[in-house]
Amino acid sequence: MDYFRTLIFIIIGIALLWFSYRVLFGQYTRVRRAMGGKPGKAGDPKVCLICKAKLAKGETMQTQAFPSLTGGKDKLMHIQGCVFCIGGKRSRVCPVCSARLDPKDKLVARMFERPFNRHHVHVIGCFQCRSAKRRPSATAERVPKNYQLSPKGW
Repeated sequence: MDYFRTLIFIIIGIALLWFSYRVLFGQYTRVRRAMGGKPGKAGDPKVCLICKAKLAKGETMQTQAFPSLTGGKDKLMHIQGCVFCIGGKRSRVCPVCSARLDPKDKLVARMFERPFNRHHVHVIGCFQCRSAKRRPSATAERVPKNYQLSPKGW
């Protein structure tokens, strides 16, 4: 009988520890959501690319992937953001050019499909920095001042 009582006390103790752990960390996640997420490091898994908030289990980013035109394993993708930066609780910044983004702005990225449903994403930039890369006036600013063209233009 002593062995049976000891076993029951151990089971009750483990159940109380598990219950208290769930109560404490369950309240922590509710408070964290109200505050707008903890900051995380860029490039870590489960971190928003736009506002750098750590995402909890079940929190996702709003994205839109387009089919590949070349038939390859990469897709063009628009990234809107997470719950915190779309709702306006955190500031939105482009990771490429560090420009402030409006709530409606999106990032452009390329998603590479890998086996076992593991995807890899390369951020190309926001629409502002991508259009600046294509403008000839923006590329002229990057040319050194001492650079001279020959008379024939070669």
